[in-house]
Amino acid sequence: MQKIQILFPDPVIERLRTAARLQDRPVSELVRRAVDRLLEQMPAKPPEKPAKFPTFRGGEVLVGADRLKDVLHGVEDEPPPGSEEYASNRRRRQKR
Repeated sequence: MQKIQILFPDPVIERLRTAARLQDRPVSELVRRAVDRLLEQMPAKPPEKPAKFPTFRGGEVLVGADRLKDVLHGVEDEPPPGSEEYASNRRRRQKR
């Protein structure tokens, strides 16, 4: 066996000591039994694959960060997404 230190709040340790006295057992035995019960309820092996975090694709960025403030304040000099001029401007910005 290995020795460890566990901190309990005062009310919990008092209840634990009272339970140990009533059962005429050491506190350490009560804690070991409680841990054994907890571990019996858990699966023996962790799952093979971790659970996947839900993700989604938001689609294409329609407004670059450099223009976001202008668009939010109503400055509309950008051609509409999908137009040839929009695609041309986008390619030009990506080359920078």
